[in-house]
Order: sequence, then C-alpha cells, then structure tokens
Amino acid sequence: MTAVEEKAPAPPREKRGWLREHSELGVSLLLFVVGVLVVVDTLLESGAGSDSDPLGPRTVALVLGGALLLLSVLLTVDVLRGGHGEAEAGEDIDLSTPPDLRTVGMLAGFLIATAALIPLLGWPIAGVVLFWGATYSLGSRTYLRDLLIAAGVSVVTWVIFDGLLGVDLPGGPLMGVFGA
Repeated sequence: MTAVEEKAPAPPREKRGWLREHSELGVSLLLFVVGVLVVVDTLLESGAGSDSDPLGPRTVALVLGGALLLLSVLLTVDVLRGGHGEAEAGEDIDLSTPPDLRTVGMLAGFLIATAALIPLLGWPIAGVVLFWGATYSLGSRTYLRDLLIAAGVSVVTWVIFDGLLGVDLPGGPLMGVFGA
C-alpha cells in the first residue's frame, strides 16, 4: 500500500506589473548602456595600431563592447519570450529579511576612503584600509591578525602590479622603503 501525499494548493499569485515580471530587462539595459559607452569611447580615442601591433589596443575594447551589445540583445529577446532567472535554491537565504544596510554602508565607506587615500598615501597604505575595512565590515573581530594580513596582501598586490606587471600604482611615503 502506498501513501499518496496531497499537495496543498498554491497560494494565489499576486498581480505583478509588467516591469516587475520582466525585471531582467534592467540588466539588459545596463549591458546595452555600458556596451555603447565602451564602443563610443573606443571610437573617439585616437591611436591606431603600430608596425609591431597592427591591430592596436582598440581591437579588444571594440570586441568587448560588441560582446556587451550582443549580450544585451540576446538577454532582451530571452526575457521578452518569457525567460527569467531562477530563484535562489542552493543557499539557505530568507528573502523576506531586509538587507543589512549597515554592512553595505561600511563597505561603501571603506571603498570611498580607499579611493580618496590612494593619491595621498599610496596603494600600500590605502590597500590596508580597504582590506582591513572589508574584514571588519563583514564581521571579523581579530583586529591585529586582520591588520597584518591586510598589510601583507596590500604590499604584495602593489609589488606584483607596480614592480612585475608595470602598472603604476602610487607607493606614497613607502616608495623609499621598498626601493621603488
């Protein structure tokens, strides 16, 4: 004898507006705007290829801009045909709880502080503010360990980008210490 489970009827679906049903169009619009900006900025930029690089640096930017435009069109077509993103199923998240605006605000504050400190103090010190601030904002309370790890990560990223890759990151007052 097998038991048959009866499912409770689904609650009536709330009436939702057309835009709410097609909210993915916002992502499509964002992709389109960024794609247009990349393509227009690249086309307005001077600098063709050279003898050693006939394609020049504009090629990658144009390909990426074109890819963004293509993705925006494909996403728009998919959404208008009824496609939509799936609800989060793999994580234990209560979507009815409000977002933690305090954490988001602190992360944004540390990011803005880092952007303001880079020209004044250089990347190694500003990076410490960014990395330590992120760990603090996300709940870590082992201050000394986090500070040491943030300093290590900041200096290592500065050395890799500035020294090895040739991407000029300001060293600030530590430039003399590291011999840069």
